Amino acid sequence: MKIRDASEADVAGLCHFEAGAFAADRLSRRSIQRFVAASSARLRIAGTAGAIDGYHLVTFRRGSAVARLYSIAVADAKRGSGLAAALLTDAEHVAARRGCRALRLEVRADNRRAIRLYERAGYLQIGVYREYYADKCDAVRYQKPLAGALRR
Repeated sequence: MKIRDASEADVAGLCHFEAGAFAADRLSRRSIQRFVAASSARLRIAGTAGAIDGYHLVTFRRGSAVARLYSIAVADAKRGSGLAAALLTDAEHVAARRGCRALRLEVRADNRRAIRLYERAGYLQIGVYREYYADKCDAVRYQKPLAGALRR
């Protein structure tokens, strides 16, 4: 499975993928276009033969040593294949190569599968955002220190 940077040519496919992956709180076409072009973000796609099987989006803030895993998603057909773990590892490498010392994320409190993935990967809970999502579900905040972060 190849993981590569998204390009403008991927925007329509990412919009379609996003609509199938999330019932609410989706990235808009405009947001996807902005993230693809932004130097403060890396949107990476996993897939074969032009199909999108998953993606991750990492964002960066100037002057901060903490990157944010803004979004990660895997196609239903690829769940249980190890793709989510591969995307998470890739996100960590992207952040470390950018000089970040930690990767932070929020996850729905009711998303037990994702929470297990993050905890197995060494993420530690650092807080909770109450009623964070559109449906008022809480978000659990996690963070992981990144080994091998390169100095900027």
